[in-house]
Amino acid sequence: MINLLPLIRNECLKIIKKKRFYVILLILIVLVPMFTYAQMRIAERSRDKFNSDWRLEIQQQITDNENSLGSDRIPEEWKSYRRIFVQQLQYYLDHNVNPNEPSGVTFTRQFLDNSVSLFIPLLIMAIASDLVSGERTTGTIKMLLTRPVRRWKVLFSKMTALLMFVSLIVLSTFIISYLISGLVFGFKGFNVPVFTGFQISGDTVDMSGVHAVPQWKYLLMQGGLIWYVSVVVALLAFMVSVLVRSTAASIVVMMAALIAGTILTNMASAWTTAKYLFMVNLGLTGYLSGTPAPIEGMSLSFSLIVLAIWAAVSVIISFAVFTKRDILN
Repeated sequence: MINLLPLIRNECLKIIKKKRFYVILLILIVLVPMFTYAQMRIAERSRDKFNSDWRLEIQQQITDNENSLGSDRIPEEWKSYRRIFVQQLQYYLDHNVNPNEPSGVTFTRQFLDNSVSLFIPLLIMAIASDLVSGERTTGTIKMLLTRPVRRWKVLFSKMTALLMFVSLIVLSTFIISYLISGLVFGFKGFNVPVFTGFQISGDTVDMSGVHAVPQWKYLLMQGGLIWYVSVVVALLAFMVSVLVRSTAASIVVMMAALIAGTILTNMASAWTTAKYLFMVNLGLTGYLSGTPAPIEGMSLSFSLIVLAIWAAVSVIISFAVFTKRDILN
C-alpha cells in the first residue's frame, strides 16, 4: 500500500491541474443561487396566497390532487402517484408537521433529492469520464506504462483518486447548497421532524412503519445514499473511460445513459425488465421520502443490490481490459 500512495497523490494532482473540480464548484456556486431564488419566489407566492398558513396550502394540494383523479386525460400511473401523494400529505397534516417549512436545511434536503438521479451524476461524470481515455488521447498513458509499475496499481491509483474526488463533490454540493440557501431562508432547521418509513403497495401507503427523524439525521441517511449512487456512476464512467479511446465518446456514452435513465424512470412502468438497468435505480433517496418506485417490485434493498452488481462488474471489466489490452500501440 505504501508504494501506491505516490501514485494516488500523482493522480490527485492531475485531476486538480485539469481544473475540472474547480469548474464543478463554479457550476454549483452559479446554479444554487438560481434555484434558491426560484424557491424563495415560490415560498413568497404561497405565503401571500394562503396568508402564511401552511395547513391551508397542504389542504389545497390535497384537494387539487383528489380533483385531478377524475380526469380521463391523466394516465393511470400518474393517478396512482397522486393517490399516494394525497395519503402522505394527509399524514403530515394530521401530525401537524409542515413538510416544506422554509429553511436552509429543508432547501438542501429537497435540492439533493432532485439532484441524485441526474445533476450530481453529471458532475461526477465530468471528472470520471476522461481519467484513462484522456491520457490515451494526449499520449501520456504510454509514458506512464513504461515505468516499472504494475498496470493494476496504475489503474487502482486512478480509481482511488476518483473516489476521493467523488466524496469531495458530494460534500461540496451539500455545503454550498446549505450556505447559499441559508443566507436566504436562515440556517436553522436541523431538528425539524421529517417522516420516513412509508411502505407503498399499489395505490395505498402503509403508515405503520412511519416514524419521525430530525432533519439532520435524515440528511445523513440521504447523503449516504447519494454518495453510494455517485460511487456507482463514477465506477461506470471509469469503465467507459477504459473501454473507449476518445474522451468525447466516453462523455457522450455516459450522458446518453443518464438522460435515458431519466426518461425511462417516467415512462417504463410497464417494462418491468428495465428495473435491472442501473440508471433506473439511481433515485435512492426517493425510498426515504416515500416516493413511489418507477417500476413495481423495486425497493431500497433491490436498488442497492442492482447498483452494487453494476459497480462490481464495471470494476472487473476495467481491470481486466486495462491489464490485458495493448495500450502502447
